[in-house]
Amino acid sequence: MTDAIQHHATEAIRQGSQSFAAAARLLEPAARAGTVRLYAWCRHCDDVIDGQQLGHGGRQQGVDKDDLQAGLARIAALRDLTRRACAGEPVAHPAFAGLQQAVRAHGIPLQLLEEHLAGFAMDVDPATRYERIEDTLHYAWRVAGVVGVMMALVMGTKEGARVPPEVLDRACDLGVAFQLTNIARDVADDARAGRVYLPAQWLREAGLPVDDPQALLLPRHRAALAGVAARLVALAEPYYRSSLAGIGALPLRSAWSIATARGVYREIGRRVQALGPAAWDTRVATSRADKLRFIARGGALALLSRTWLPPVSAPLSSWQAPARPCAG
Repeated sequence: MTDAIQHHATEAIRQGSQSFAAAARLLEPAARAGTVRLYAWCRHCDDVIDGQQLGHGGRQQGVDKDDLQAGLARIAALRDLTRRACAGEPVAHPAFAGLQQAVRAHGIPLQLLEEHLAGFAMDVDPATRYERIEDTLHYAWRVAGVVGVMMALVMGTKEGARVPPEVLDRACDLGVAFQLTNIARDVADDARAGRVYLPAQWLREAGLPVDDPQALLLPRHRAALAGVAARLVALAEPYYRSSLAGIGALPLRSAWSIATARGVYREIGRRVQALGPAAWDTRVATSRADKLRFIARGGALALLSRTWLPPVSAPLSSWQAPARPCAG
């Protein structure tokens, strides 16, 4: 049964994210097993909400009353299965069976998992608005920052001790940076699905429509939209910098994996900036050669992190996630 669960999780990350799959292969076996199982649960929940398969396929195109009720029912079902998995009850779906094993092995608190599901609930609720950048950051904490915290719990520290809060903070910062990059890269796909995560204040300042996601895709708005996306990529930079302080606390192979993923995603954001209005002509990604280059750089950074990276007591870059719990 364990082999089937691990196979499902490995396939989920391989098909769902080539970037994370490449980074996960660098981990030690125990950390890799926990990481891919946690990823498989996150991927499954995301797919259930968006009506996709491993991140691919059609996404919801708007929310009417019936859609809202169906979405709320899906959230409730995910919460119920997640709580049952954490309570050690029998769960049939491999995504939840794998989660159960990860929770048992690494002490992931239910509160963190429920916070992640609360991020998906924001996608379901048509009343959710991203008026200020703080609203976007709050969403980023829930759907990605909290995942960074859970991944840090899975990876542990190089001393084998309990992961301290300041390292979890740095992991959260990296997750937020990843999500800001994702939002900038996926502006067009999100708008087609009726979702806009860019702050309304920023859109107004750029002379862009706020209440019509489809209008953002009009050719006459491309240049202004590219400016807003570039602004979001720039905002991610302090979070990427802050995350460096936590890498040195991780076991060496975990540090290598995280440094690699950090490099790949940061490069995606830079390409979105560089492409400007052409950023959404095709999906911005890195090639196999790029990934190999970042694997090499990540290895060097992981080795250097043993001696020269800033201490983990460095202050948070610019924003603290609310109610960021630690294990235990």
